[in-house]
Amino acid sequence: MQAEETSEKITQDQLDAMVGLHNRFLSGRIGGRRATLSNTDLTGLSLKGQELRQASFTGCIMVGMDLSGANFQEASLYACDLSFSNLYQTIFIRADLRGARIESANLEGADLEAADLRMGGIADVGEGRFDKARVVNFRGANLSGAKLAGSMASNADFSDAKMVGANMAQADLRGAVLEGADLSNVDISGAKLVGANMKSTILTGVRLDEIKGNGVDLSDALTDENAGKSVVDLGDPLPKLVERHRTWIKSVGQTGAQLDLSSVDMRPLGSLKMEKMTAVRAVSAKFIGMNLYKIELQSAVLDKSDFRNCDMDEADLRGSSFIEANFSHANLTRSNCSALLFGTGGATSRFSPCNFERARMRYANFTDSQLKNAVFKGADLSYADFTGADLRGADFTGAITKGAVFDDAQTDDAQFDRDESRPVFRIPTDRSE
Repeated sequence: MQAEETSEKITQDQLDAMVGLHNRFLSGRIGGRRATLSNTDLTGLSLKGQELRQASFTGCIMVGMDLSGANFQEASLYACDLSFSNLYQTIFIRADLRGARIESANLEGADLEAADLRMGGIADVGEGRFDKARVVNFRGANLSGAKLAGSMASNADFSDAKMVGANMAQADLRGAVLEGADLSNVDISGAKLVGANMKSTILTGVRLDEIKGNGVDLSDALTDENAGKSVVDLGDPLPKLVERHRTWIKSVGQTGAQLDLSSVDMRPLGSLKMEKMTAVRAVSAKFIGMNLYKIELQSAVLDKSDFRNCDMDEADLRGSSFIEANFSHANLTRSNCSALLFGTGGATSRFSPCNFERARMRYANFTDSQLKNAVFKGADLSYADFTGADLRGADFTGAITKGAVFDDAQTDDAQFDRDESRPVFRIPTDRSE
């Protein structure tokens, strides 16, 4: 957006004064004035809990703001950038959000009922420049429990968004992109969905008869119908199978049996916290949203498995294979994904790095993780966070690293494509520099 080049920056005191005048305007008191800002930089400021009904913000930079609990009912935020902002329980009823960018923002519990989320852009920005119309961008945003009933969101981009329990009844979602979004338990009754892209979405608890027959792309979507084998159908209780698996490991395969969870839907268990599951096989298994804190999954084969939204803080994943697995929005903070060396280092020894080849890891959090020699070839790492991670010797050839953060990461001997070998740093919150 061209507006960023010419935006005037204001202070918190100036913003507070404007809000005070706006409140006088709303109550009809003398000296009141409607809040009207155009092309203004409000980065990092706060409007928490403020009453901003009917206010006008056009083309403003509102990145990283605290707007939680604010009331923007019938306000205009046309073509504003609200990315990375706190919009928790913010009210946008009948607000004009055309062309807005709301990427990676927290909209949990926000009310967007009847909001206008269609395309929009600003003409004649600066001196004769033109900002072409753009779709509203909710990529990676948290919209859990948000109210979008009756909203006009045709062509809006909700890819990889968390929308658990959102109300989208009667919404206009024609041509919208919801690829990879978590739509669990969403109310989508009466919504217009012709041409919508719902590829790889999570649709458990959703009435599919409201979706099918609308020309919607549901390829690779996870539904109640195709979640896979139930964990209760494994024959024996999982603890017994795990114990048999541990016997198999201790006896080097002489007794017991390897635990094979391939194509099993593990979600009903809810948690495998601190479970020891070294060397398991679980191809195409579903772990979505589970608590996997400090789980031990060393030397395991988990190709094509789904770990979206999992808590894997401090997980031990050394030497395991996650080829084509899905880790979007997973928390892998402080996880150990380094290599394992089998043998004594002689001619018969085997070096086994953690393999994330062609995995989908959009918005995953690898802060302070051990990833030495890990393989990310062809993986989608868009907006992943590698802050403080040990990436020495890691292979990123062919990986998508758009928006990924490598602040303070160790990247010695890591392989990147072209100029992507330079770490990507966060956009500073102070844009005045």
